[in-house]
Amino acid sequence: MVQTLALNETLKNRSVLSLMEWSPAEIQRVLYTARVMKQEPNSPSFRHALEGQHIALIFELPSTRTRVSFQVAIESLGASAVVFEWNQSQLGRGEPIKDTARVMSRYVSGVVARVKEHETLQEWKKWAACPVFNALTNRMHPFQALADVMTVWEKFGYMHGLKLTYFGDGNNMANSLMVLGAKLGMDIWIATPKAFAPPSDLVEWARHEAQMTGAGIHVTDDPSVAAQGADVLVTDVFLSMADDPALTQLKKQEMLPYQVNTELMSLAKPEAIFLHCLPAHRGEEVTDEVLDGKQSAVWDEAENRLWVQKSVLYHVLADSSAVLGG
Repeated sequence: MVQTLALNETLKNRSVLSLMEWSPAEIQRVLYTARVMKQEPNSPSFRHALEGQHIALIFELPSTRTRVSFQVAIESLGASAVVFEWNQSQLGRGEPIKDTARVMSRYVSGVVARVKEHETLQEWKKWAACPVFNALTNRMHPFQALADVMTVWEKFGYMHGLKLTYFGDGNNMANSLMVLGAKLGMDIWIATPKAFAPPSDLVEWARHEAQMTGAGIHVTDDPSVAAQGADVLVTDVFLSMADDPALTQLKKQEMLPYQVNTELMSLAKPEAIFLHCLPAHRGEEVTDEVLDGKQSAVWDEAENRLWVQKSVLYHVLADSSAVLGG
């Protein structure tokens, strides 16, 4: 099965900043490959796919799951990971991104970057001569959203038409789930205070995209309405890493009605699952009873970060003739 898995040449050397520019078929291809990799993790067809390549991992913000899962994915494909912190490089001393990007492109096959501002990653992509992969910005978290929909596919056997509701801050997770939901024909609900709703331009884009896939994109400040009959309930921390500290208490108060607890879960379908990108602030955006409960799929979701990242790296960076030649 694995040996007949052809690379999608339209993905070759493509950057991943948001997945907005990827087609539904391309996204589905990546998810399919991720599931094959998970089923046959030691397949020789993938073990040497990126042999001889080097991939940079750059972190301006803290990371646990992203750092480990990307490094494992890179090395399990036969490549080497070059990991460094933003503030331990010349970037931290003010070197322009365009200078670093042009030099790094001569050393590595790809750059995986977790940065504060989405514009930083766009600037990197502009000047880099190699693919750039978004490991999190303030606007998008595409690989986490891929892991989420992979988990949904595993649990339900399909994605199209399922109701997925996100509760809390209209942040990078809400944005990325809207993007993938619109691409894959899901019914996406974002339950958030009006003051913290997702960017209007992105909501408009997702609704336009949804017209072509049969998806639904809804934004409401009523968590009960959003939870009613949901197949998937998702949340994230109420306070993001890039938030203004001065707004901390105000934002926490605004977010209290959006906590995912047993009462909110009871409004969803009995077979509904709960997802959280982690780390979780137990007792804030989610209760222990939900996070550790039988409907929680967060540990499968966390594992799936490895497989979707490995799949994307494979499709974007591997040489199809070398992988499928034998």
